[in-house]
Amino acid sequence: MTRASTSSTRWRRPPRRRVAEIVARLRCFYGAPRLRPHGRPLDELVLTVLSQNTSDRNRDVAYVRLREAFPAWSDVRAAPVEAIEAAIRPGGLAPTKARRIRAILDAIGDDDLAWLADAPVAQARAFLCSLPGVGRKTAACVLLFSFGRPEVPVDTHVHRVATRLGLLPAGVPLEAAHDIALRYANDFDPYEFHVLLIRHGRRLCAARNPKCGSCPLRSLCPTGR
Repeated sequence: MTRASTSSTRWRRPPRRRVAEIVARLRCFYGAPRLRPHGRPLDELVLTVLSQNTSDRNRDVAYVRLREAFPAWSDVRAAPVEAIEAAIRPGGLAPTKARRIRAILDAIGDDDLAWLADAPVAQARAFLCSLPGVGRKTAACVLLFSFGRPEVPVDTHVHRVATRLGLLPAGVPLEAAHDIALRYANDFDPYEFHVLLIRHGRRLCAARNPKCGSCPLRSLCPTGR
């Protein structure tokens, strides 16, 4: 048995009161984020594809250039992949992302995905994950940010911080991490939970040289202690 599987077997979900204390301290430290669902699932879907392996700034530049070149998603669907690639080049990995965006739009056709707002979450998630190159994180972003559906996207920051805090078992794959994160969404606001962990990962709990001395969670963090 591998070390990762052994640690996952021994892991136990922390008590609700401990998770509530973590959320409360992060809220006090970073402020309380508030979700304003924008209701544009296609926009969110493409934006999340563009966010892969790049900075928020590069993602946003690529997205703006794509929309300037192609005002409607039907225009993107009809465009040559090379033209899409040229538009999104600032976001990095343009050849891969251009093919993925085109494949997704081809699969969706004229569907604006508005039905995802009212469909059962499991059905909506399964549909999104059936699209080319769409995984759990992308599906969760579309459902949470577009419609406020109960999902917790687990990106690298959320995964790292939650693992260090013991909210996820060490070595857990991203697919399983999303399943565990959904359980926290039953007890806490999923958007707040997601954003607070991301803010903490970006500002203090970095992958290298985390600033444990300044961390409001140090007394609650097995890794920090």
